[in-house]
Amino acid sequence: MSEYKRNAIIMAAGTSSRFVPLSYETPKGLLEVRGEILIERQIRQLREAGITDITIVVGYMADKFAYLKEKFGVNIVVNEDFSHYNNTSSLIRVLDCLKDTYICSSDNYFPRNVFNDKPVQSYYSALYADGETGEYCINTDSDDNITEVTIGGKNSWYMVGHVYLSRDFSDAFKKLLIREYDKEEVKQGYWEDVYINHINQLPKIRIRRYAFHDIEEFDTIDELRIFDKSYQCDTRSSILKMIAGRMNCMEENLSGFKKLKHKGTYILFAFQKDGEAYCFNESDNTITKL
Repeated sequence: MSEYKRNAIIMAAGTSSRFVPLSYETPKGLLEVRGEILIERQIRQLREAGITDITIVVGYMADKFAYLKEKFGVNIVVNEDFSHYNNTSSLIRVLDCLKDTYICSSDNYFPRNVFNDKPVQSYYSALYADGETGEYCINTDSDDNITEVTIGGKNSWYMVGHVYLSRDFSDAFKKLLIREYDKEEVKQGYWEDVYINHINQLPKIRIRRYAFHDIEEFDTIDELRIFDKSYQCDTRSSILKMIAGRMNCMEENLSGFKKLKHKGTYILFAFQKDGEAYCFNESDNTITKL
């Protein structure tokens, strides 16, 4: 085990726009899943594993995360660039926190505590995809070191969930990101893309394979409904409650939510009811059949 004490960075700045319309009302990391707020559950798991130095990078609806500082003693850093840059703009703000560090996403749900292990080397978590996938697929050498990552693949392990970076990787990656960050394509991309593009210049990261349900993530309300069935009848969305009332149906009759616009002052999304497609425009509260 490294001589350095582990710490954690939780990324929570993004809009999670695919999670419409709930993401328009509440940051995804603050959703309640199976009776717990997602980010609160993750903080508790980190603390149970002895990790108390926790920094949360916020942006979208940043004020809604403020209570976590008093409740859990976490550090909060605001990313003012969240709306026009990607997660490199979050990581660049907390480079001083990169040591022996977990990088986590606020909207992951871990049924068991994945932070209890004491890692000795950097790793990226992975799940296995049967068949075709558009995820970041991992190739490894005989020692399970990641040698290549491709976007898309078949019958492959892919990147998902938390990452652990040891001090040697963190030190090298900080210098690299500082050097590369003035490039527009880097600001628009993921920090993982910077790693992938310079994989042979950095210390090795291993793959950490997990069973399918060890890491849960939900890209849409429909996916969350499979994991937490309480969302079938109660989406926790005032917008969907209003739509259900106007259409004289239950919330469970509404599904297939798809973002059409989630930027600026209003939201526009498509959904289905009884096999028919509709569009909701929040700017004038209209429901239109497609």
